Amino acid sequence: VQLQASGGGLVQAGGSLRLSCAASGLTFSRYNMAWFRQAPGKEREFVAALRWSGGTTYYADSVKGRFTISRDSAKNTVYLQMNSVKPEDTAAYYCAINFYFSRDPLRYDYWGQGTLVTVSS
Repeated sequence: VQLQASGGGLVQAGGSLRLSCAASGLTFSRYNMAWFRQAPGKEREFVAALRWSGGTTYYADSVKGRFTISRDSAKNTVYLQMNSVKPEDTAAYYCAINFYFSRDPLRYDYWGQGTLVTVSS
């Protein structure tokens, strides 16, 4: 299983950014894909998740209404559209796969490399 995250960068507060996670090596219709983030000195935290089959989505309260998780089945890619970003969104963002939905990063078996998002005030 390979997950390749991309799209991070520097953005001003109030701006937008889209992260991508290209996946290979699994039958994705059976899995849940998620985004987590980890700021310096903090624990990794849940951001959003999407059930590949059916498209059910889940969000952390801190990003609800600002971030949107979506998928492109033809490309086996999951996106995280980040709008109205805030300085507190600054973190390394990671995509991950698990069979069941969970907000606990310890439940996830496969991880992509992080992509850094920096929000300037």
